[in-house]
Amino acid sequence: FCLMAVPGKVAAFRLPPLPTVGEIIKLFRLKAQKQLSQNFLLDLRLTDKIVRQAGELKNAHVCEVGPGPGGITRSVLSAGVEQLLLIEKDARFIPGLQMLSEAAPGKVRIAHGDILTYKMENAFPKHLKKNWEDEPPDIHIIGNLPFSVSTPLIIKWLENVSKKDGPFIYGRTQMTLTFQKEVAERLTANPGGKQRSRLSIMSQHLCTVENCFVIPGQAFVPKPKVDVAVVHFTPLVQPKIQQPFELVEKVVQSVFQFRRKYCFRGIETLFPESGRLKRTEQLMMTANVDPTLRPFQLSMSHFRNLCNTYRKMCDDDPGLFVYNYREELRQKKMMRNLQKSTSQHNQIEEEDQL
Repeated sequence: FCLMAVPGKVAAFRLPPLPTVGEIIKLFRLKAQKQLSQNFLLDLRLTDKIVRQAGELKNAHVCEVGPGPGGITRSVLSAGVEQLLLIEKDARFIPGLQMLSEAAPGKVRIAHGDILTYKMENAFPKHLKKNWEDEPPDIHIIGNLPFSVSTPLIIKWLENVSKKDGPFIYGRTQMTLTFQKEVAERLTANPGGKQRSRLSIMSQHLCTVENCFVIPGQAFVPKPKVDVAVVHFTPLVQPKIQQPFELVEKVVQSVFQFRRKYCFRGIETLFPESGRLKRTEQLMMTANVDPTLRPFQLSMSHFRNLCNTYRKMCDDDPGLFVYNYREELRQKKMMRNLQKSTSQHNQIEEEDQL
């Protein structure tokens, strides 16, 4: 990572007159790259509105993910933050961000790197750390995320929340992020809702998740085919499911594997073929889950019971957790292909002998 900063501080801060975001795009000949699913937000009223959703940022420390040409960056700086860390993967945007850094002496650090691999444990001063049970620290993560990175990134950060590492080593760091409207609906969907999914359970069992507002696609340049929603996350003091992240994820993924079928069908895939039916019935009965419910109808308490019961079964049978349904299917397919090729080979040999 390449780190750049401008020394010195100012007491009362206001950005000096600068080229508009649109002018910076023209000045540095910046063009959104389709393969990086980039969409720029140029309307500073909307960027101000996004930043307001993060809460009080005066004298706070903020990390902005994928600032691009710097629309949200200006709104964050105007909110009177103490320090702003910009993490940008696309080197084309660095000169424009450097211009903003120079306009806000001592406030901006620019990291040229990938947020999926950036070490967030070292992103903020150690004195900002708070106990998990305390109020959230004066640290915020904000970002207009490219669609291609938003889902893997939020899953990674939810795992960090579960383990209290990464950006959550400082306490219950809050996040204000953009997602495709449909993904935002999944993140906040209630039981029975058509968007209820793996994302709903994984996010809501670890965080308070709020769908703040929707930005129409035409507000972006270039205009995406979908609308965008702003979502705010605050990690919970106690997760709703008190089990390791990997175990919860495995159970939830299995349940939603066959979304339109009864939940019994997905839960079956947690167990090897031999004894599968008996163990699935045992799990569902102990967890008190109706096998004829669809996955999207299951409540958080259903998932808690399933995870707790599955954990006990794994403790009794240590080899169970490493069982992989898809790997078993792959092995069976390989065996069928091998038997088929052996059978064909034997047939050819018999014909040759004849």
